[in-house]
Amino acid sequence: MNKSIILRVVLLGAIAIVSITALQIYWLAKNWSEKSQEFDEKVNIALRNVVQEFKKVTTLPSYEVIKQVSSNYYVVNINQVINANDLEHYLKTNLEKVGLNEVCQYAIYDCNSNKMVGGNLLNLDKTDNLKKEELPTYDKYTYYFGIRFPEKQENVLYMMLPSLIVSGILFVTVLFFTYSIFVILRQKQLSEMQKDFINNMTHEFKTPISTIKISADVFNNDALVLNNERLKRYATIIAEQNQRLNNQVEKVLQIAKIEREEFRLNKESLHLHQLIEECLLGIRLNIENSNGKLTLDLKAENDLIVADRLHLTNVIHNLLDNAIKYCKTTPIVTITTQNSNDKLRLSIKDEGIGIAKEHQDKIFQKFYRVPTGNVHNVKGFGLGLFYVQSICNAHRWKIALDSVFHQETTVTISMNYT
Repeated sequence: MNKSIILRVVLLGAIAIVSITALQIYWLAKNWSEKSQEFDEKVNIALRNVVQEFKKVTTLPSYEVIKQVSSNYYVVNINQVINANDLEHYLKTNLEKVGLNEVCQYAIYDCNSNKMVGGNLLNLDKTDNLKKEELPTYDKYTYYFGIRFPEKQENVLYMMLPSLIVSGILFVTVLFFTYSIFVILRQKQLSEMQKDFINNMTHEFKTPISTIKISADVFNNDALVLNNERLKRYATIIAEQNQRLNNQVEKVLQIAKIEREEFRLNKESLHLHQLIEECLLGIRLNIENSNGKLTLDLKAENDLIVADRLHLTNVIHNLLDNAIKYCKTTPIVTITTQNSNDKLRLSIKDEGIGIAKEHQDKIFQKFYRVPTGNVHNVKGFGLGLFYVQSICNAHRWKIALDSVFHQETTVTISMNYT
């Protein structure tokens, strides 16, 4: 994943997180306001009904004046002497009618003491730890009573319970999304560190590899070495292993270029059959030395394609090298080409150890190797098939793997002609 994609993901993620958080805050604030207003409306309806009850039992004028002094405290102007027993009865009845069964405390204003007296609690069975408090007076009325709902906020929150549950789920989702972005950034940082380390390491390898190659060439061309079979064999081993190490380093460097998007194909017209024959010059000898069998079934009539010669050569070498390395006892390899519609298909089949089905989807991943416990019979870095797939993707070719465990493996590349 390149830097521009990471930047877009982080930017869009940040916008999404801020937007969701802002919407949640707005939604909860609006919901709180609506539920509080709904609670206040129920209280006002109940208190207006209480005033109407007092009007029925007296001929004295009364005024239906309800004042909300604070968020949970209301005063009602009756403008006449208030009977405490009647008030308690009217309050219980009318609060129940509007569906308010919450604990509340009421008191009646006493002109002589200039205090709110009574302070009785209603619906006390709803709680066991609520204490009575002295209710504040209201200096604009003479005959009035006050009522307080000490648990109004808790009741409003309970009314908002569905909204709070949804908000909680979204909040957890936002946290998970935030954590995911953090993990992506962390993994990106670690990936960059890993790439820098591998690139520096492989570049550092180039100098000693070149030095070893020069030294091996000197040994191989020395008359004393050529006349001594033992020294000649060791010099040849040094040259071969040095070349093998150089090929691995080059492969890592090429993959690093692909990942940094610095990879460029030098396409040219070439004949696939001729390129295969060139690749088989060294491979055929290895197969014969292992008492193996190589079969060519080049049936394609049109084998002219446009491709990068160097990388296509590496692809064929990689596939043939795998076919030889992962054999049972002796390598049995079949190379087939054929024209199919507007494609040229190259198939390399081996009758080797095969790949279990659960590993076939992962075989093209970088550094992935089929697990065989603590020991790999064939050494490698798990880069070969990743490199092959990367080159095929760069050419816009399709690659497919078909394998039967303990029997055979076939890799097929569908190539465009242009």
